[in-house]
Amino acid sequence: MSDRIAPKEYYSIGEACEIADLKPHVLRYWETQFSALRPTKNRAGNRVYRPKQIQLVQLLRHLLYTERYTIEGAKRKLDQLRAGGELAEQARVAWDRETIRDLRREADELVRLLEDGEAG
Repeated sequence: MSDRIAPKEYYSIGEACEIADLKPHVLRYWETQFSALRPTKNRAGNRVYRPKQIQLVQLLRHLLYTERYTIEGAKRKLDQLRAGGELAEQARVAWDRETIRDLRREADELVRLLEDGEAG
């Protein structure tokens, strides 16, 4: 996992959505479309995501939003990665890419704030 979140065994749907920058309804929809994304439920019946599942969510986010795959295309890509034994590695790579994207966005925001402060 990344240094930007505290490592835990399980994450709630809210935490998973915050990490992946998704709305809960999107993540719940993805659960219906991707058989690999099946979080367990705790005693209260709430979804709980393991770190590897969050990495998979980041890979799906990357495939769907960055690479512009369709749902069907992303399913085929996951099947190819799984068959080639590359799914876990590609999920880690996607996690790193998304972390870098988030850090870049935060750095850009800081630069903008600093520039605004100098102008005012």
